[in-house]
Amino acid sequence: MESQSRTAILGKLKSAPRGKAAVRPTMPPLNELALDQEQMIAKFTEELVAQTGVVHRVADAPAALAKLAEIAGEEDLKRMLASTDDVLAPLNLKQWGTDNQVEILTAADFNEFNDFKDAVFSVDAGITGADFAVAETGTVGLIFNQDQPRLNSIAPPLHIVIIPTDRFCHIYEEAISKVFDNPQEIPSQFAFVTGPSMTADIQATPFKGMHGPRRLMAIVIG
Repeated sequence: MESQSRTAILGKLKSAPRGKAAVRPTMPPLNELALDQEQMIAKFTEELVAQTGVVHRVADAPAALAKLAEIAGEEDLKRMLASTDDVLAPLNLKQWGTDNQVEILTAADFNEFNDFKDAVFSVDAGITGADFAVAETGTVGLIFNQDQPRLNSIAPPLHIVIIPTDRFCHIYEEAISKVFDNPQEIPSQFAFVTGPSMTADIQATPFKGMHGPRRLMAIVIG
């Protein structure tokens, strides 16, 4: 009986007249796609500040180091773990740390991963470069590799990210396209970060800083 019913239903479906699929309407362009670079930076700043992040704008690398020294003084930062990615490498943070009485560590300073892990959970701040900054939502995109370990951005209580102005894009899709369009260079890990870490309890009450950085500061160079 069940088999006959199934056959009858399938027969009706196969014999039903087939209409043409509805034409999908053309989607209007996103407002964010019309933003120029300064407008993107302004939008990014607005969105990140709304997520309790902090954004500083500086003119060049020396000004970025001066701002970093100001932050270190205000926040009493004595020990920081830095990436050695292409954004941070030219800043010579090791020398900056010596000049400003801040110990700067990198993953290369550790022979054992457990030693690195212990350090990354005990430093005052982690500092990384940004591969992308998405204006649409105030989001930072990070490609993780040996020069930019994932723990740098998720374990310390304060995450400081340095963003050159040429790293800004309008929307998520632009960043994703740049990361994954080349099959030969797809990273093993990539993450979007929008403000400090956040979670919610069973009653959906949001709480920031439960499982990661309690604060996010961005320094935009350019």
